[in-house]
Amino acid sequence: MVSISPPISHTLTPPPPAKTAYIPTTGFISGPLHLSYIRTNRRGVIGSLHAAAAKGNDQYSGINFCDPEWKVKFQRDFETRFSIPHMTDAFPELEPIPSTFCLKSRIPVNETFADGYPSDAKWHGYINNNDRVLLKVIQYSSPTSAGAECIDPDCTWVEQWVHRAGPREKIYFKPEEVKAAIVTCGGLCPGLNDVIRQIVITLEIYGVKNILGIPFGYRGFTDKGISEMPLTRRVVQNIHLSGGSLLGVSRGGPTTEEIVDSMEERGVNMLFVLGGNGTHAGANAIHNEVIKRRMKVVVVGVPKTIDNDILLMDKTFGFDTAVEEAQRAINSAYIEAQSAYRGVGLVKLMGRSSGFIAMHASLSSGQVDICLIPEVPFRLHGPNGVLSHLKFLLDTKGAAVICLAEGAGQNLIEKTNARDASGNTVFGDIGVHIQQEIKKHFKELGTPADVKYIDPTYMLRAIRANASDGILCTVLGQNAVHGAFAGYSGITVGICNTHYVYFPIPEVIRYPKFVDPNSRMWHRCLTSTGQPDFF
Repeated sequence: MVSISPPISHTLTPPPPAKTAYIPTTGFISGPLHLSYIRTNRRGVIGSLHAAAAKGNDQYSGINFCDPEWKVKFQRDFETRFSIPHMTDAFPELEPIPSTFCLKSRIPVNETFADGYPSDAKWHGYINNNDRVLLKVIQYSSPTSAGAECIDPDCTWVEQWVHRAGPREKIYFKPEEVKAAIVTCGGLCPGLNDVIRQIVITLEIYGVKNILGIPFGYRGFTDKGISEMPLTRRVVQNIHLSGGSLLGVSRGGPTTEEIVDSMEERGVNMLFVLGGNGTHAGANAIHNEVIKRRMKVVVVGVPKTIDNDILLMDKTFGFDTAVEEAQRAINSAYIEAQSAYRGVGLVKLMGRSSGFIAMHASLSSGQVDICLIPEVPFRLHGPNGVLSHLKFLLDTKGAAVICLAEGAGQNLIEKTNARDASGNTVFGDIGVHIQQEIKKHFKELGTPADVKYIDPTYMLRAIRANASDGILCTVLGQNAVHGAFAGYSGITVGICNTHYVYFPIPEVIRYPKFVDPNSRMWHRCLTSTGQPDFF
């Protein structure tokens, strides 16, 4: 698809001295500018590197900063990568029709309209295809700035634009010919029902009458014992009032070919996929397969991950609710710790590779003394270890609260070879391990420590979305339908710098998003807890 981004400025910043690539050791770049973060402890020993994040360097390996045109070339490459696929890429002969989505005329779509498809040209509620949203909004003056995201040593400002989401004036499907399917994959997450509900409601506003739900994830496409679920506004009207998923969830499933075979048999030509990185990888494979078979089908993703670990997006739905619910667990741990003699409240929250929930929950509670996340290595023992600081807290405060992500400190416990249905390694319970180590440590010291361990994982997953997530889910569901009717496929919808945008799926699933240990948010968390480096 030819990019229609805003014109690129040709005012170039003078190039720095001869270099072919630049890898700062002070920044951690998320999304398209994701450089590896190198941690060095006090003795100068290089800490652990995230191998996945290091892959972000690949896109810079070929940049020659001596080339006066490097900035223009970089922007053109960015536009190419972030160009979102469209049905006309495979079917250039397709002709659009006026949109049936118009909030100015509140009359149901029917054949009494001229040609059956009215469009009120005076309604200014449509998004122009040339509308763009700026991906990065901070211009860093130095790579040493906290959280700096730089391409070159001078931190040259490079504009990067992504596609704005919303309804288009022209659409590529006649509503009466649409058969839409919705599938929810992976684990539970607050807001799933909100998204399902809004997709169905928006489809009906366009005039779609044939909507079905595929139960229990991708396996629902091929499992003969699972029947599809017809969906209407009446069916979904109140489902957002409870947690879980009306359609159920599961991990794994059949092959891409089998899924597309099932879609052909059912006559599905719009597929909405709700899930995380793995689910989106599956959605992208389905998108590629329907192109290969020259099927006039669109596949649109809605990012669902309670861990908030999808690239480029401000946040994903369910995250705010999880952070809010985690407050209850942290407050319980605080009360338990304060009520006991030398009490320790230990809370383990979700976060396999990214510690966003633990970080935000610790920051918002104001009751956490130690926050441990996967991105920041730590030692339990030794003069600079967690246990040494815990003893200091008990000696001075009489109680302490520890909040940790499930993926933190996995190097401290025995690895398992087990994997779940999605292919993820099954982690050992770091919470239980730290609980046992605390008891053992203080027993050896001959001083008491009363440890209370709380694991609220399934409480966080299964609850109803809060108001913030409810709004996010509503807008994501609406924009997923708008993108599908506009003819875009192989895309996902997200929020970027508070604006809703469309991303090509491959760009958001390259690797998980991590907490930047040099970011202002992590620094704020450290300021709140008062904890030292545990090296």
